[in-house]
Amino acid sequence: MINKRLLLLFLSLFVLLAPAASQKKKQATGKEPLFGKALATYPITSRELAGATFYLVGGHGGPDPGAIGKYQGHDLHEDEYAYDIVLRLGRELLMRGAKVHFIIQDKKDGIRNEAILKNSKRETCMGKEIPLDQVARLRQRSQKIDQLYKKDKAAYKRAIFVHVDSRSQGKQTDVYFYHAPGSKQGKRLAERMRNTLESKYKRHQPGRGFKGTVSERNLYVLRNTQPAGVYLELGNIRNPRDQQRLVLENNRQALANWIAQAIVADYKAKK
Repeated sequence: MINKRLLLLFLSLFVLLAPAASQKKKQATGKEPLFGKALATYPITSRELAGATFYLVGGHGGPDPGAIGKYQGHDLHEDEYAYDIVLRLGRELLMRGAKVHFIIQDKKDGIRNEAILKNSKRETCMGKEIPLDQVARLRQRSQKIDQLYKKDKAAYKRAIFVHVDSRSQGKQTDVYFYHAPGSKQGKRLAERMRNTLESKYKRHQPGRGFKGTVSERNLYVLRNTQPAGVYLELGNIRNPRDQQRLVLENNRQALANWIAQAIVADYKAKK
């Protein structure tokens, strides 16, 4: 009698536990509406950036489109391409478990795959209208970063500023990495980014060559924000060859992927 009761108890437990044991663990996800409907939900694929916080800033925006290039009869606005890369980079960081603040935002754009990214003046500084005056514009985003910085408890906090440089029209440029004078953390991250991109170009475009540089630059946003930062110039939007690189969404994604990989390497070596 006792054996029958034990057998029935065992079978009951087996029936209750079997479905739970057979269920696969669901993929953890997050949601960021700024990415657009199709990509708003993202998988958290690792925790390798857990404990890190980033402040991502697309250059210009709002009333200031930045540099403007001409491509096949279309205008290419610097702020639109910088913002698209910032969103892609932010998504890669979030997928790795980081906390990300998007300082410049456009609630409508999302991540776009088109070659020609239409210009708008909708961008805000986290909901606040962006001033036309350059100093006021830079001060606004620097102050917003510092407000968030004071609240964030992470030990590793970095600011990333993305631009698409406009130099002389005929000059093709590589990616330039700037850090604030005397910033050891900014310099280290900038060097990791440069070295990562150089190795990626050698692998994927062995005949291209890479001349990107790391240097100090006394820029307002680097000088007036508390977190260590890197200011990126992603080529020359007025140069035909650079334009061909920037209008391809796969290339914009590749830049985001490679920058994210450099950030992971820097975070792991932070000690």
